[in-house]
Amino acid sequence: MNKEVLFMSNGHGEDLNASLILQELRKIAPQIMITGMPLVGEGNAYRSLNLPLIGQPKSLPSGGIFYMNPLTLLKDVGAGLIGLTFYQIRTLLKYCSRYHLIVAVGDIFPVTMAYVSGRPFVAFLVSTSSYYEGKLQLPWLTRWCLRSPRCLAIFTRDAFTSQDLQRQGFKKASFLGYPIMDILTPTGKNLDLDHHIPTIALLPGSRLPEALDNLALLLQVCESLATLETLQFRVALVQAIQEKDLKRLAQTLGWQYQSFGILIKHQEKNTVRVECYHQAFSDIINYCSLAIGMAGTAVEQVVGLGKPVIQLPGKGPQFTYAFAEAQMRLLGLSVKTIGKSYKNPRLFSEAATTIQAILKDEDYLRSCRQNGRERVGKPGGSLNLAHAIAQLLQNWGARIRT
Repeated sequence: MNKEVLFMSNGHGEDLNASLILQELRKIAPQIMITGMPLVGEGNAYRSLNLPLIGQPKSLPSGGIFYMNPLTLLKDVGAGLIGLTFYQIRTLLKYCSRYHLIVAVGDIFPVTMAYVSGRPFVAFLVSTSSYYEGKLQLPWLTRWCLRSPRCLAIFTRDAFTSQDLQRQGFKKASFLGYPIMDILTPTGKNLDLDHHIPTIALLPGSRLPEALDNLALLLQVCESLATLETLQFRVALVQAIQEKDLKRLAQTLGWQYQSFGILIKHQEKNTVRVECYHQAFSDIINYCSLAIGMAGTAVEQVVGLGKPVIQLPGKGPQFTYAFAEAQMRLLGLSVKTIGKSYKNPRLFSEAATTIQAILKDEDYLRSCRQNGRERVGKPGGSLNLAHAIAQLLQNWGARIRT
């Protein structure tokens, strides 16, 4: 009888990692039937694969990151978080008997859900790392679930975390790679670049309307940078940001909007030109010299490529100073955050002078390349994890009963 596997995840980055693993699993073991259960958000990474889904995907105000601001938890509760959670538990218990294995991608929520199902499961702790505090402090409930004999493996997002968990007695912990590094091959999109001029990537994030607020801040850094250096700017846009959004933003900031994606600002001594692209993220971050990022997963990918990142504290709800500071601890020396508030009157000039210095610091740029390999890792994680999951299904076949 064919095996069935359920992938559960709780957020945009978690869904992406899960989708990359299951795509490789489909290739190496096409006989395995795979279902998805996005616990937070719409589950677009699953939907793009036409994967069967259970549950009721729904977006909440926090996007699953209410731990950065408790007030957003109250907004989530008001938007139906409690009812949604009970519905998800009922749905899981209704269908779980059919799955031979559950793959929980994220943090305490999917791991606990996998445990509650009563089925064998593996945990990919993609949402946490020992780099944050030096030692991973897992919630007691997560530790309880991971010590269950039904937890067949614990996968981590970096080698440091797996070594830490091993020291804490979790002998099933291992690092097999970080799937987000497997989707960064340039597509060959024409970005109209002058290869004699440094390229700055602008990464405003994926959630609206926050991404547009972030882009407004990034454009003001470009204004300051243009007074110091000759640079070219390329923005990686998510599909949700449309032409009307860019026109409105340009008008608000005193920029001119030209043909789709081109923003112009005439200053006293120069003209700033910023070009925006859809579906060009991999191309932009591969060719850039540095990124100004106000995102989560995207910043990790840039660091993994060995590039430096400058962060600006935004209005939130995701990309606040607290998020940026945590990301510095996670990603190390490759990431610098300017100031603690988007209201800082010197924010843009300080960001510009910092970027100017970084682009001339060869020792620091060399350190970023080494740091990226250590903190994020090289490509191949999706396939490695898929092979491990397929092997677990094979080895535990006699003990996994329908």
